[in-house]
Amino acid sequence: MSEAFGIENEVNLSNLDDDGHPKRQGTVLTASAHIITAVIGSGVLSLAWAVAQLGWIAGPIVLLVFAVITWYSSTLQADCYRNLLTGKRHYTYTQAVRSILGGTKFKFCGVAQYSIFVGVSIGYIITASISMAAIKRAFCFHREGHETGCHTENNPFIIIFGGVELILSQLPNFHKLSFLSIIAAVMSFGYSFIGIGLSIAKVAGGSHARTTLTGVVVGIDVTRAEKIWNIMTALGNMAFAYGFSMLLIEVQDTLRPNPPENLVMKKAASIGIMVTTFFYMLCGIVGYAAFGNDAPGNFLTGFGFYEPYWLVATANFFIVVHLVGAFQVYVQPLFGFVESQCAMRFPKSKIITEEHRIQLPFSGAFNVNFFRLIWRSIYVVAMTVMAMLIPFFNDILGLIGAFLFWPLTIFFPIEMYIVQAKIRRFSSTWIWLQMLSYSCLIVSILAAVASIRGMAVSVTKYKLFHSIS
Repeated sequence: MSEAFGIENEVNLSNLDDDGHPKRQGTVLTASAHIITAVIGSGVLSLAWAVAQLGWIAGPIVLLVFAVITWYSSTLQADCYRNLLTGKRHYTYTQAVRSILGGTKFKFCGVAQYSIFVGVSIGYIITASISMAAIKRAFCFHREGHETGCHTENNPFIIIFGGVELILSQLPNFHKLSFLSIIAAVMSFGYSFIGIGLSIAKVAGGSHARTTLTGVVVGIDVTRAEKIWNIMTALGNMAFAYGFSMLLIEVQDTLRPNPPENLVMKKAASIGIMVTTFFYMLCGIVGYAAFGNDAPGNFLTGFGFYEPYWLVATANFFIVVHLVGAFQVYVQPLFGFVESQCAMRFPKSKIITEEHRIQLPFSGAFNVNFFRLIWRSIYVVAMTVMAMLIPFFNDILGLIGAFLFWPLTIFFPIEMYIVQAKIRRFSSTWIWLQMLSYSCLIVSILAAVASIRGMAVSVTKYKLFHSIS
């Protein structure tokens, strides 16, 4: 009997990794695919506008610079998956920061991360509502003709999207459903390819969009001050497109331990960022060629495209479906953090800790927690109201990009690498890493200031709760 138990135990252990988790089977190919599907998303929509602010020379160069910096930072972060002193794995980005840097920096990481979750919540509601309005306008243009304004209020669509998220937010672990990632990947590739295809068709059809080497022209398209502000906002939009560092350690945690995870992850990051950058170049450059200096903030809703109307509507439908799931992916960790902290602080509170089982028709039993119901509902409603107050697509993306880029993509990976690799203070490597970090900090500050300024200017010209596409 004991011999049989020993054999069974040995078999079970052979299916486990050194941390007791089921054996990881990830490879370079699967990790690259995870990175590509995680990165390509709503960030592509603003790249034509961003390139238009910079022009044919600076636009592609800046996109490449962001790609190279992100790739370099990703390689540093790959070395932080395991704690070099203990060999212990880090399963998430925040766990790595806490283990390697600890203390104040971990708290700063938490503030940055959860601030981004709030910003992304507002940004996704705005983007989805604009796309929903764009679907209605596409059918209106087809029916009434292209000379018709077909202007559509965004607020009803903001409320509809907020209502859907209000319901989905009550489903525990909704963001962990595997089919969400598949749907998100299909949708994001779908609308991106449609946008590129429509842009190519527009150029091939003889579009004579006005483009220049330096982008929008001072005195014709914008004033000198507007040109400078728009360039800084464009930097934030490009940074937003590359904001995926928080996901890399979780991707690395799917890899087999042999060969070493950091070496495999570096290869995967190189492949993933190379493919993504090529895709971004297509969206930005072909989009700029199609629209020129008049490129809309969102190249699928600015309606340089009218026909085929059904394809335009399909692309915007893909955006909405993608963002329904993506919203939950971002907010559920915030929900979980607040709820776990409250449960630790008030363990005897029945409102916070007690689950009530309710039988729903056609859906079976469902657990309801009053605190979860109230807090999550308040959060979604507040984000929906904020989206109606500040429905400014490019400025919101620029602000989120600024918050994503320096702290999470640059600062923490560099600081963790310095500790892990025991880089000596004031050595040449340390100086180079600090110069890179401070340079990126300046870029993020400029992008953040420009985006906030853009929202402040827009608010003065905007009637509250009266956003129109």
